[in-house]
Amino acid sequence: MKVWIYSLVSVITVSCISLIGVFFISFGIDKLRKILLILVSFAVGGLLGDAFIHLLPESFEKIGANSTTPLLIIIGILIFFILEKFLRWRHCHIPASETHLHPVVTMNLVGDGVHNMIDGMIIGASFLISKTIGVSTTLAVILHEIPQEIGDFGILVHGGLTPKKALTFNFLSAIFAILGTVLSLTVGPFIKNYATFLLPITAGGFIYIAGADLIPELHHDVKLSISFLQLIAIIIGIGVMAILKLLG
Repeated sequence: MKVWIYSLVSVITVSCISLIGVFFISFGIDKLRKILLILVSFAVGGLLGDAFIHLLPESFEKIGANSTTPLLIIIGILIFFILEKFLRWRHCHIPASETHLHPVVTMNLVGDGVHNMIDGMIIGASFLISKTIGVSTTLAVILHEIPQEIGDFGILVHGGLTPKKALTFNFLSAIFAILGTVLSLTVGPFIKNYATFLLPITAGGFIYIAGADLIPELHHDVKLSISFLQLIAIIIGIGVMAILKLLG
């Protein structure tokens, strides 16, 4: 019962992140971009920290020092690559502009819904392993969801939706994360090694998001001062995950 409570509270918190766009309605594009770059940097550190400090050591401990874990990591990377290709969805974190094109509203919502459901499955499976793994993974998801949801809000408004409708549809898409968590908690205990094998797949997905989606966004700004802030934010993100490991 505790696993269900922890998981559902965590995933509902993640889903509510979709409403964060309401706080940025009055922000200009330039100001929002500066905020997003720091949030994205922090998310990079959180995702890499969770993957390398929590998920992978736990995977090798439970699965063993063989080729299974590396293969599952690759599978996780490929799953997120296929998602982006098949759904024509770009995991975008920068608001719309004349030089930064976005998918249509429908494709964004479909892709985001699928991604949110996978996030929910990941959170549920992580809590099946342990509370510490569940908390660290939830935090990693939150860190990359914040800039993503702000970006998604910008995409939906840019695509023709009113701010109110954009928030509503974004929240409905986020609810798929709850479905994913319930699915993991329901079928996970009956599938042998379900949660254990999902750990390295999750690590692969986090590494893909950080390396293929987020870090390239950071290279758009090459100012020394901004680059230094990005580096510090990445280190802080990794540090947060290291502290969670010590507390666990």
